[in-house]
Amino acid sequence: MKKLLNFIDDHLLEFIAVFLIVFIPIYPKFPLFDILPGYIVRARLEDILMLIAFATFGLYLLRGKVSLRNNPLTWPIAIYAIVGLLSSLSAMFITQSVPLEPNHVGKMFLHYFRRLEYFSMFFIVFSSIKSLNQVKKYIYVVVIVLLIVSVYGFAQKYLYFPAFSTMNREFSKGWALYLTENARVLSTFGGHYDLAGYLMMTLTLLLSLIMTMRKKIIQLGLIILFIFSFWILILTSSRISFIAYLGSVSLAVAGVYYWDRKKTKAVISFVVIMSFSLFIMLSFGDLSTRFGGLIKNEQLNSLIEKARNPFAKKPTQNAQFLENNPLALSDQQPLPSKPSKPTKPSDVTNNQPIYVIATNAAGESTLTAVPRQYSDNALKYDLSTAIRLDKLWPQAISGFTSNPIFGSGYSTLTKSSKYEFTEAESTDNDYLRSLGETGLAGFISFFGIIGYVLFLSFRVIRKTTDPIIAATVIGISSAVIGLLANALYIDIFEASKVAFTLWGLVGILIATVKLIEIGSKVQTKKKEVRFK
Repeated sequence: MKKLLNFIDDHLLEFIAVFLIVFIPIYPKFPLFDILPGYIVRARLEDILMLIAFATFGLYLLRGKVSLRNNPLTWPIAIYAIVGLLSSLSAMFITQSVPLEPNHVGKMFLHYFRRLEYFSMFFIVFSSIKSLNQVKKYIYVVVIVLLIVSVYGFAQKYLYFPAFSTMNREFSKGWALYLTENARVLSTFGGHYDLAGYLMMTLTLLLSLIMTMRKKIIQLGLIILFIFSFWILILTSSRISFIAYLGSVSLAVAGVYYWDRKKTKAVISFVVIMSFSLFIMLSFGDLSTRFGGLIKNEQLNSLIEKARNPFAKKPTQNAQFLENNPLALSDQQPLPSKPSKPTKPSDVTNNQPIYVIATNAAGESTLTAVPRQYSDNALKYDLSTAIRLDKLWPQAISGFTSNPIFGSGYSTLTKSSKYEFTEAESTDNDYLRSLGETGLAGFISFFGIIGYVLFLSFRVIRKTTDPIIAATVIGISSAVIGLLANALYIDIFEASKVAFTLWGLVGILIATVKLIEIGSKVQTKKKEVRFK
């Protein structure tokens, strides 16, 4: 019995870390209860489990079973936590952008503590890893989780498995939804952007494993999984995640070449992966159409359309057009010489009017249909881009200018007046959000953590001969850079499932870096002893 208890005590953090790595991406975002009345962010089972897990980590810390001294990110994360607290105090007492009322103050600190909650995943995973063999087990688990997420996304699209969205307050109550023809896949995540960011990260890691794997049968299985998961990425129709994916897998190929110096393999791998990715994107799904809606270049869009329909021919100026009666030809409908101005954005498929209640002088109420009005940016690009250009990004810049050092505080960028209580927060650009909410201090301290992670990982790539360990360092660091590209268009670091996965992977990465460095020092000492 004593041996069993000692075994559990020695491996409990490992069990907890593996469980969280599996549970968080797979378990849908079912709400448990409201944290603040009328607010979209609710407490979920993952929050309760993270609280228990971090409390367990705290007990191990008090007992001396784990330490923060050997963790390279302890101080950078502590600095960010201090800056976030100072930004919150500044929002209440200096810029006064957060009223001293329970709901407003509570919402601001809710977002502050959620940032710290995401970091707790890093400390738990990092502290649970004691050997490189353990790192490999964690990577195998990540691959299995990717398979499960992808299978559910496929079933959601083609077999009508339910989706649980958090895209608005009503959906976030836990409604079981079913995808329509034009809906984007979200699998077990709360939105398609979150799923796309997760897939970008894990596909990058998977490609690194494929390129370094020496067992052919395992390599073949990973290739099949890569193709399958990539198709799910296409079904999300996320433009920025696809661009980030192209960049991160390119970095992964370069990283593998830097590690093994096999130039021919690197060139062939790059050509194959780029050709495959672009061919699938252009040939299937509506991702290429969404790129065309954003890039207003007739020649480029013509090339995209040509790639999608290589045998299609445009009618000549003298061509005859069919009327509603397909058997009757008409010469009264010449080909338009100039396209008409669009009446709705390219990404709007259902242009239903807005219904408002109007009351007349007699007190009678009637329901009136009012046509939807769209901005010039919405008609020029699409609704998704226009929301950013017309409102979200300017408001973030305004938050930054109100206090360039500490910003206007967490959860203050979407409201139009000081006392407005918004039900959700979004800037759709994590750099602007960081500057707007926490100013230069928060921006530098947060992205400084990521920069330091990349610096540590790049130093050790050539110090290991183990292909799986090399793939771990290359894949995760490349995925982190890809996520930085993702952050240009969405608030990816605040998406809970992506954020937990990111900091879990960073925990694996930094633990791997430390173990490689320790092994490298041991080897150096052995060589010195032999030399003497």
